[in-house]
Amino acid sequence: MAPHARAGKKAPQEILENIPELVSNYYKLKPDVKIVNEQVAFGTSGHRGTANKRSFNENHILAISQAICEYREAQGIKGPLFLGKDTHALSTPAQISAIEVFVANGVEVRVAKDGDYTPTPVISHAILTYNRDNSQKSDGVVITPSHNPPSDGGFKYNPPNGGPADTDVTKEIETRANEILENGLQDIQRETYEESLKRVQEFDYIAHYVRDLKNVIDMEAISKSNIKIGVDPMGGSGVHFWKPIAKEYNLNIEIVNPFVDPTFSFMSCDKDGKIRMDCSSVFAMASLIGLKDNYDIAFGNDPDYDRHGIVTKEGLMNPNHYLAVAIKYLYESRDFAGKKVGKTLVSSSMIDRVASDLDITLSEVPVGFKWFVDGLSSGECFFGGEESAGASFLRFDGTAWSTDKDGIILDLLAAEILAKTAKSPSEHYKDLEEKFGSPLYKRIDAPATTKEKEILKNLSPEMV
Repeated sequence: MAPHARAGKKAPQEILENIPELVSNYYKLKPDVKIVNEQVAFGTSGHRGTANKRSFNENHILAISQAICEYREAQGIKGPLFLGKDTHALSTPAQISAIEVFVANGVEVRVAKDGDYTPTPVISHAILTYNRDNSQKSDGVVITPSHNPPSDGGFKYNPPNGGPADTDVTKEIETRANEILENGLQDIQRETYEESLKRVQEFDYIAHYVRDLKNVIDMEAISKSNIKIGVDPMGGSGVHFWKPIAKEYNLNIEIVNPFVDPTFSFMSCDKDGKIRMDCSSVFAMASLIGLKDNYDIAFGNDPDYDRHGIVTKEGLMNPNHYLAVAIKYLYESRDFAGKKVGKTLVSSSMIDRVASDLDITLSEVPVGFKWFVDGLSSGECFFGGEESAGASFLRFDGTAWSTDKDGIILDLLAAEILAKTAKSPSEHYKDLEEKFGSPLYKRIDAPATTKEKEILKNLSPEMV
C-alpha cells in the first residue's frame, strides 16, 4: 500500500485529538459487557482501547484493578505494587482510578515523584531489584497503549517476574474483571482519590534506574568518547530521564522536542497518515532522521519506552538489522559464553546466521515478549528481541536487568558500540551482510477481529 499523502509530514491541526472530549468520555461513557468490543480483553500487552468507543474507560480500569488485587491476594503477593504511566491522555485518569482501588484493597502503591511518567522497562527494573533483596514479592502495573494513537489507553500487569503477564494470568484477570462489570461494579473496593493519596508512596524511579545503568552499559566508554548523541523523547514517558543520564555519566546529549503534548502534535504522521509514535517507522521518525547529520548517533522511543529507534549517519536502522548487530556485539564484549539468545519467529534470519557463526544456541518463540521472561530471569538467555524494535539483555554480571522490553538500554548500547568500536551499528550491519548476505524482510500490519485476536493470543510454541 502506498504511503498516505501526510506520511512523514507534521500532523495537521485538523487530525489532532480532542483531549477534553476524550477524557470526558473516559468518565461519561460506560461499557456494555454484552458487546464483545466493550469487554475487558487482554492481548499480548494488556487491555487496550479508547474511551470514545467505550473500550477503555473508568469502569474497565476499576474492574481490572479489583481483579488484580484479588489475584495478588490469591498468589500471596504482599510487597509493593510499582505503578507507572506514560504520556497518553487517558493514562493519568486511569492511574487515578487504579490508585483508588489498589489503596482501598490495602495494596502498598509506589508512584513516580510529582506525578511524573514512568517507562515500562523502569517498572520491570524496579520489580526485579526489589524482589532480589526482599522476601515479600512485588509486582507492577504500566498504564500505556505503547505506540498506539493519542486516542488510546492501555493497562498492563507485570507479575513478580517483572515481565508481561502470561496468558494464564491475564485470562484470570480478564475473566474476573468482566464478571465485576457484569455485576455492576458491586464487588469493587474503592476510596476517594484524596484519601488514597495519603497512603500512596512516592518513589524516585529516575534515580533508582539511572544510577544502575553502569551495571548494564559501559557508560564510562560513552563518556570518554564524547560522541554527540541526539535524543528525541517523542513526547514519551522517558522525557525526564535523559538529562539525569547525561549529568550522572557526563554524556554529550542534545534533546530535541523535549515536550509532552497529549495530542502529539509535534509528530510526523505515520505511513497511513495517522499519528502513531512508532520509533521503527521512517515516517513517524522523519523529524529526527532529518537531523541525523547533526549527531554521531541518535535515537527515539515510543511513549512507554519499551521500543527503540536507532538513527545513524545512514538513517533509521531496520530493527531487525540492529538486533543482529546487538547480539553479536554483546556476545563478544560480555562474559555471556554458554548462554542462549532469543528471537521471535518473524525476526530476521540474519540473527540465525550470527548465532550459528558464534555457536550460540538460538531459541525461536511466538510473537510476544512474555516468551523471553523465564530465560532472562534465570540468566539462561542473555538477549531477547522481537522484530518490532523491542529487546532486553542481561547485566554485566549475567543477571536480569529487565524482563520487559527496554528501549533505553538498547539506545545506549548503540552509543556504546560506536564509542568502543568507532563504527556505527549500521556499519557493523554492512559487515554482516558482506559475510552472510542480505536477508529480505517486510513487516505488514493488518487489523484483526476479536475472534482472530483470541486465536493469536492462545498460540503456543508447540503450535508454531
